[in-house]
Amino acid sequence: MSIQKVLRTLKTVKRTLPEKPHREIPYSISKTLVSSSSSSSSSSSSSSSSSSSLGILSNLSPAKLHQILASPEHKPSQCLRFFNFIIENQSLISFKPDLQAHLTLIFRLLMARRFSDAENVLKSVSIDEYPSAKFDQVLETFDHMKKNGVNIDERTCTVHLFTLKRIDEMRLGLEFLYRMIESGIEISVYSLTVVVGGLCKSGEIKKCRELVEDMLSKGIKPNIVTYNIMIDACAKRWNFEELNSILALMEKEGEAFNVNTYKILIDGYSSFGKIEEAEKLLLEMHDKDLKADTHMYNLIINGYCKQGLVDRAVSVFDKMTNRDINFNFDTFWALVNGICKSGKMESAMVYVSKMQSKGIELDEALFNTLVDGFYNKGMIDEALALQIEMEKKGFDFDISICSKILRGLCKSKRFEEAEELVDMMVKRQSSTHESPCSSPRY
Repeated sequence: MSIQKVLRTLKTVKRTLPEKPHREIPYSISKTLVSSSSSSSSSSSSSSSSSSSLGILSNLSPAKLHQILASPEHKPSQCLRFFNFIIENQSLISFKPDLQAHLTLIFRLLMARRFSDAENVLKSVSIDEYPSAKFDQVLETFDHMKKNGVNIDERTCTVHLFTLKRIDEMRLGLEFLYRMIESGIEISVYSLTVVVGGLCKSGEIKKCRELVEDMLSKGIKPNIVTYNIMIDACAKRWNFEELNSILALMEKEGEAFNVNTYKILIDGYSSFGKIEEAEKLLLEMHDKDLKADTHMYNLIINGYCKQGLVDRAVSVFDKMTNRDINFNFDTFWALVNGICKSGKMESAMVYVSKMQSKGIELDEALFNTLVDGFYNKGMIDEALALQIEMEKKGFDFDISICSKILRGLCKSKRFEEAEELVDMMVKRQSSTHESPCSSPRY
């Protein structure tokens, strides 16, 4: 609907209708909506009438807009067209339609069984713009529809649940979900999962699990996505007591893990130090012919290395080889770093060679780790050789490690080599301004 048509019709109506308080605008709007699609005139005539017609819309207020939208004189379709016109042409009025206006229109559309239109209007509402959002009016509309036998669409209700989740009002979301159930709406796993996600986001994991158990008793069955949301919330918070309850519930209901479930659990267990449990899950994946990725193996290798269990880390690495799982830099970084800390430098260099044979180069942090490992093992020549290699590659030195090598060289009266190392350090520091070394990936 064009602005010229609306204004032209408003002008005509204003000249012909008698003045009646609080009724002129609603009646004029009604006539405008009805006649705008069929009326026509020249663009010059429309332009000349604009100034006088703008007065009608400029006098529109939030209260009068509500009167228009609520009045039975105006069909829901007319109200929707006019409302959309206002939204698209905000400059014609002095205010922005509030939440009350949206809810009034939504109610009219729902009563007319125009569920798709009602849903679109609901989606357009930004609750964040209304800090004192009138959620009670949503419930009032909901109850009114129920009392009058109007079919309530679950999809429209789910939009409201999404909004409550977005603004962290899942207490109201939980209440609304139960209101939906009590009203006889056939609840799908989709609506349940929205509420579960909101509760987990706010840390209400126990309440979330209790909700799922209650829904199961009502015949509403969660799916693997619902369970994974709860498992992820537990794993990230290391809430293993609640996690065990959820896993027991899954087993009772016969819900099998998918790849994402294993990823979440392996990440959670390994980050907490439960590496054996994480590895058992990895083996379980293979037994079920589920593809474990490189990242899962890296987590376990790194976890064992942190605990000083290098032999177990090497065993996991060998399993990667046997199962044709691709290695990446993080795989070798975790393993070589762990082996260096255990003092097995010959073994560390074997894996460095494997790393380089796959086209994966050492970075600055790993070079420094190897240099430190050789020094701690008393292998100063090897440490110095790597330090010189770092200089050739333009890497920064770890000053503390270089200082150790210098002390070792001086103690062995290898003063010429010590002087060369000092020259390299000074040259490197002056060119890099003592840039910090790279940090480990894990």
